[in-house]
Amino acid sequence: MTISEAQQQVDQWIKTHGVRYFSELTNMAMLTEEVGEVARIIARRYGEQSEKESDKSKDLGDEMADVLWVLMCLANQTGVNLTEAFQKNLAKKTARDKDRHHSNPKLQ
Repeated sequence: MTISEAQQQVDQWIKTHGVRYFSELTNMAMLTEEVGEVARIIARRYGEQSEKESDKSKDLGDEMADVLWVLMCLANQTGVNLTEAFQKNLAKKTARDKDRHHSNPKLQ
């Protein structure tokens, strides 16, 4: 599935099952909440915090997919083509950082 196809599927699902999009502000708050859920799993599973028994069954991939879902909702609402935006962003990073990370002694 391409990013564009995923954006279209999200839009179709919203129109079929979701009635309408939540407001952009509500979706921004939801995106923040979903990123927090990913952060909680990462901090406890891979960081120094201890993982509660109730957190051990949390699916990191599912939480990441929730982030992607809300991000696609916001993109659809605001007219952002994520395929084009990602391609431009990758080109920007490539031009800006083509030698930067290889020259970083902290990464050696």
